[in-house]
Amino acid sequence: MLLGLQNVTFEFGARVIVEDATWHIQPGDRIGLIGYNGTGKSTLLKVLVGQYLPSKGTVEKGRSTSIGYLHQDLLSFDTNDSILEVAMGAFERVRELEKEIEALGKLLEEKEEEKLLIDYTDKLHEMDVLDGYNIQYKTEEVLHGLGFTNEQINKPYKEFSGGWRMRVLLAKMILQQPDVLLLDEPTNHLDLPSIEWLEKYLLHYQGSVVIVSHDKYFLNRMVNKIVEIYQQELHIYSGNYEYYETEKAIRIDMQQKAYENQQDYIRQQERFVERFKAKASKAAAAQSIVKRLDKIERIENVSLERPNIKINFQVDKQPGKVIVTLKDVNKQFGENIIVQGAVAEIERGDKIALIGANGKGKSTVLRIIADAETFEGERVWGHNVQSSFYAQHQLEALNLNNTILEEMSECRSGKTELELRSLLGCFLFSGDDADKKIKLLSGGEKARVALAKVIVSKSNFMMLDEPTNHLDMHSVELLAEALNKYEGSLILVSHDRFFVSQTANKIWEIIDHEIKEFKGGYTEYLEWKERMAKQAREEGRMQQAPKATVQATTAKPQDTRNKNQEKPRVDNTELKNVQKKFQKVEQELEGFKNKKEAIEAELGNPDIYKNAGKFAETEKNYKAIQTQLLQAETEYEQLFEKIMELESVA
Repeated sequence: MLLGLQNVTFEFGARVIVEDATWHIQPGDRIGLIGYNGTGKSTLLKVLVGQYLPSKGTVEKGRSTSIGYLHQDLLSFDTNDSILEVAMGAFERVRELEKEIEALGKLLEEKEEEKLLIDYTDKLHEMDVLDGYNIQYKTEEVLHGLGFTNEQINKPYKEFSGGWRMRVLLAKMILQQPDVLLLDEPTNHLDLPSIEWLEKYLLHYQGSVVIVSHDKYFLNRMVNKIVEIYQQELHIYSGNYEYYETEKAIRIDMQQKAYENQQDYIRQQERFVERFKAKASKAAAAQSIVKRLDKIERIENVSLERPNIKINFQVDKQPGKVIVTLKDVNKQFGENIIVQGAVAEIERGDKIALIGANGKGKSTVLRIIADAETFEGERVWGHNVQSSFYAQHQLEALNLNNTILEEMSECRSGKTELELRSLLGCFLFSGDDADKKIKLLSGGEKARVALAKVIVSKSNFMMLDEPTNHLDMHSVELLAEALNKYEGSLILVSHDRFFVSQTANKIWEIIDHEIKEFKGGYTEYLEWKERMAKQAREEGRMQQAPKATVQATTAKPQDTRNKNQEKPRVDNTELKNVQKKFQKVEQELEGFKNKKEAIEAELGNPDIYKNAGKFAETEKNYKAIQTQLLQAETEYEQLFEKIMELESVA
């Protein structure tokens, strides 16, 4: 075991986070730590690293276990040091040694003492063992791998956006090579290319990983275990997020049936006692049943308990046809050009997702539209537009010294305190919670307050910058549902693929410093991008074909035969073999899917739970088919990529 909890109880104020929890992190574990907002996921990570001490029980850590802890609070760190300097902070001992060696060198210049010389030699040897003379080379190599150029790594850290800062801090952790990586919402503020890079890195990471994330796509690819904080207990599932969802429903169903069966038994026994307790001949038996019922371990009634945010966006006034127009907009930071001569228009009913890589200026464009950023050019509001802006960094939107109620009162919505408290209740802030200070709230709780502020404004145009950050998966689904019903217009920036696909009817992307618009949802946009990429590849092949013909005609006949016959024969043979294998795996995959559906149908039959042996065997078969399906899907993807590669060079 590398790290873990043994019979731990942890209370945060009067609230119990976990009670008598045991959890061991083993080598090779890829764990998704999940739970509804406010259940204490981030708090539990802090218990694991020793920032908080448990009320009862122990946190166990291997003597030599090293821990890397990445969390959102790190983004508040700011410095004028270069990215290279920040990342090289991974080598603390080497940096200390450099200073010690320099100091000892100066002392040895003044006086040659044997003790100083031995100390100096020992430190040089330690430096050599730690490969300390190559730390700059190693750091540059990792930063380049994460997409930083030579010019960027020497720029001040403070000049970069949240997503790029997160990459720097990830680079620092890679260089530290900890045994256990604890990642708290690592995909927040990361663009899609960054998330894909993180997925690839974690798949090949040698240590163990614990991930807190609301991104179900990410968890499905990354984890082999789920640990859920639910009703102050830790529930452990072996499998990815999709497996957890299925398995949890089965567990709840089994417990519910066991509860109902026990209740039937108790009612029967109580009826017997009630009927015969007065009869002398049956009194002893009745008394025995009473004692047995007192000793019985009661099964709790169970249902899927989850906090439901009640989101209902209201619109006060109907705006004109055009919400906002951007004309010849220019914006740059130093030499970094964001937009140049950009033109765009948002119409009534538009629900736009602004997407693209980090550093392209998505949040900047959003702030330009919101009149929260200086720029050159013209931004024209339409008639009757009432706007509200949900900021990416909660510190920009919330006064940390306010209570939640004070923060809501400052919106000048015209609502009474009673009405505001009622609204806050819909966002899971009931009773005295409304009097909590903002600075005491978790990330998810702050996000809910900011969302409540947007709702109370009754705006007909919303600008949302990463609204799903810090929300659990269920809350993301509820927000997407509410935005679909919203009668106003909106533009949002989000990296959450599920959320964007559920909410947007138009896509904006910043390409070559211009705003390009795609009229359609995210799924259609991806299909269109794929078609364009395929078309570009085909055009590229057609352009290469004449060159090949010219080369062939100028070569000797024997060379021509070799090129036109021998080489294609080799390539075509390999391609055919791969295609044959691909078709075989495709058929196997279909068979596994059908088998999985059949077993799921069995598990859905209530009669199966009456026979414990039959249920255990069916559940075992279900786990086996899931493993086979996962392996087949992986092989399917690899063969598909191989075919694409061979076709592109054929």
